[in-house]
Amino acid sequence: MKYLLIILVIGLVFFMLGFKRSRPGVKPPAPPPAPPAPPAVPQHIVSCAHCGLHLPQSEALPGLGGVFCSAAHRAAHEADKTP
Repeated sequence: MKYLLIILVIGLVFFMLGFKRSRPGVKPPAPPPAPPAPPAVPQHIVSCAHCGLHLPQSEALPGLGGVFCSAAHRAAHEADKTP
């Protein structure tokens, strides 16, 4: 009987240690959130010399007589200006 009681106490200790190590309801702490991205730098806006469309300068196509929104407008504008 005394060995049964000792085995029961040892089993209870191991059960309690295992229960404290891995609790199913407790989640590990979440990693800290990433810092927010810096705001975008404003871009200079230009107007197409053919149709007047406003677009960022980084997307504009340079040509004779100004900047253009597309290669077709650049070609059409340059064709109109040639004698």
